[in-house]
Amino acid sequence: MTRLRLAFMGTPDFAAVGLRALIDAGHDIACVYSQPPRPAGRGHQVQRSPVHTLAEDQGILVRTPKSLRNAEAQAEFAALGLDCAVVAAYGLILPQAILDAPRLGCLNIHASLLPRWRGAAPIHRAILAGDSETGVTIMRMDAGLDTGPMLLKGTVPITERTTASELHDALAGLGAELIVPALAGVADGSLTATPQPEDGVTYAAKLTREDGRLDWTRPAAETERQVRALNPWPGVWFDLGTERIKVLGAELVANAAGASPGTLLDDKLTVACAEGAVRLTRVQRPGKAPVDGAAFLRGFQLPVGTSLTAP
Repeated sequence: MTRLRLAFMGTPDFAAVGLRALIDAGHDIACVYSQPPRPAGRGHQVQRSPVHTLAEDQGILVRTPKSLRNAEAQAEFAALGLDCAVVAAYGLILPQAILDAPRLGCLNIHASLLPRWRGAAPIHRAILAGDSETGVTIMRMDAGLDTGPMLLKGTVPITERTTASELHDALAGLGAELIVPALAGVADGSLTATPQPEDGVTYAAKLTREDGRLDWTRPAAETERQVRALNPWPGVWFDLGTERIKVLGAELVANAAGASPGTLLDDKLTVACAEGAVRLTRVQRPGKAPVDGAAFLRGFQLPVGTSLTAP
């Protein structure tokens, strides 16, 4: 294997798995770029990103610029004398001067089967859409949003029980497996990039808290996927009186009674939807521990037939 001089650009746990693979493969990591430390957790303590933490623990130089669009940041990057840069969930747009600086360009570890799910939230959107599979694409970056030519792909199935956390971990591991041979193939010329097809392009829009609001008028299958896709972030919830109730688990059941959407169907917290129903298997009141649906109802004492859509 050719030992390459690299920069790694990434921020969350997903990216840290890729960085670890490059370190273990023996590449020369000249510098790591990551988002600046920010307040996080209940105490809002300023914390380094997972990539930042791993790099410092390995004695690797870390830079956390707020932008790469200024001449000084671009000159610092060019001065590293890189063979290649590897990017994974970094969080900053790379201007053309950055893309052009490494001898072999910049490679991206993207968590989808491009051109499907370009953009910020490909893992969550794949589950929400009911996709049967997704994967990782290693691509050569260009100025567009995940539009660059593809080098390697690997697939991961999405089952009816796959959660966002499980899929995240599977794709992070797959990305780490693919980036090492992708770099080797680019370095020795044995790997040729293939342009993305024009058909099949979809965009994985960034998630907001409002994406987690349950809407009982949607089909039950969509609601159940929402619970699997959006935990832990941004979380799934519905309002009951003055309380916002988090939904941490759900399963599909039949709406045998043909009840209106939002109707409580039994003492196990089964709620009618537009098509079918969902049983909320794990829920959490503000400031309380998570409980199963039956225990939740004992605390609220809601009779069967109650409408959860009522103000």
